[in-house]
Amino acid sequence: MSWPSDVGILGIELVFPSLFVDQTELEQFDGVSAGKYTVGLGQDRMGFCTDREDINSLCLTVVSNLMKRYDVKPKDIGRLEVGTETIIDKSKSVKSVLMQLFEPHGVTDLEGIDTTNACYGGTAALFNAINWVESSNYDGRLALVVCGDIAVYAKGSARPTGGAGAIAMLVGPNAPLVFDRGVRSIYMKHAYDFYKPDLSSEYPTVDGKLSIQCYLSALDNCYRLYHQKYQRLHPNATVIGLNQFDALIFHTPYCKLVQKSLARISLNDFLLTSDSQKRKELYPTFYEKYDSIKLEDTYFDRDVEKIFMDYSKGTFNEKTKPSLLLANQVGNMYTPSVYSGLVSLLISADADVSKLNGRHVGVFSYGSGLASTMYSISITSDSSKLQSLLDKLSYVKPLLEQRTKISPEQFTSLMETRAHNSHRTNYEPSGDVSMLFPGTYYLKFVDDMHRRTYEKRE
Repeated sequence: MSWPSDVGILGIELVFPSLFVDQTELEQFDGVSAGKYTVGLGQDRMGFCTDREDINSLCLTVVSNLMKRYDVKPKDIGRLEVGTETIIDKSKSVKSVLMQLFEPHGVTDLEGIDTTNACYGGTAALFNAINWVESSNYDGRLALVVCGDIAVYAKGSARPTGGAGAIAMLVGPNAPLVFDRGVRSIYMKHAYDFYKPDLSSEYPTVDGKLSIQCYLSALDNCYRLYHQKYQRLHPNATVIGLNQFDALIFHTPYCKLVQKSLARISLNDFLLTSDSQKRKELYPTFYEKYDSIKLEDTYFDRDVEKIFMDYSKGTFNEKTKPSLLLANQVGNMYTPSVYSGLVSLLISADADVSKLNGRHVGVFSYGSGLASTMYSISITSDSSKLQSLLDKLSYVKPLLEQRTKISPEQFTSLMETRAHNSHRTNYEPSGDVSMLFPGTYYLKFVDDMHRRTYEKRE
């Protein structure tokens, strides 16, 4: 059997809110200790949406921007899928709303629909697109995958871990970002760590401690299975484990958890080193103390966490920290989160393709409830193909600096307005349209039958 060659991401587009709140100022406003959000969580700024933006408008904006930037015609797309957990209709999909961008061009033959499971829906949609391109149903057109969410929390300790954004990815053959075959590793389980049972509210129900345990347990299981599959495919590989990756990106609820996750992979490598002499050589300072430790006993062991965070600090700074720019500056985007990490990694090269050519990137995606995966991407060695992709991402850093800072008092008021009006009818939102980035779709009106209309800020 033959597949189309080098199937993966051909292009990627990102949108984030034009407004942000400073986390240092939010610490002061909330009356918490200095550094609780900035150091403890690793967050500097948090993007947020007024009542003028919803999941439909975010996705309309990112798809419209991508098609314009990459000069993609509606007829070029054969599959369109959305991954989101921001549900504003229990029946009608976001994908069906996006058809407004295709119908006027006579394009209605588009496979795909919405996929939902917390922050994992975007990854599931992406896998569906990859599978379609490699299937007998593939018709030569491209797939378009959209991940979008608005992460909002009730006032309290979880609110600083919010954020918002959307990412659109073009998927097809001969891509600069190629998905490695045969190593995709899945871990799924039933858990009530984070969920949204109250359909009248945007706010989730969260078991914080269980949520962290579920995330780290999923990482352990996905990484170990990836490790096994990689070894089977490459029995003569001289480098396995953490060192086989040039970069690792993670779903990022907050940046500090990602640093702990990289340390967690170091812990797994330590325990997977079965040869006791080799383990002693590689980890001489703590070999004896942790030689018999069990992985399942370490989720909240601060000593183990600190040892492996210290041990892996250099690796974190080199291989993972460059992927955290957008998470630090915008916050948790939910389904787009791990892909904002990919964008951050790409723009960290500042259009220097030599920093990325031929690199091997590990990816961990997680969604509460729970669903998770680890897979890997091989970046092309074709400099011209990669340069084209990097050039098209040159807008991201300048756009971050063009945002408007909102005071914590204003932010809190806008969040209250959003919460109060999230399900109103005969409603015209009050958010200031002039503060949106040009090209942004926004919610114009919700009529008495809950039908939403949108306009575009030119």
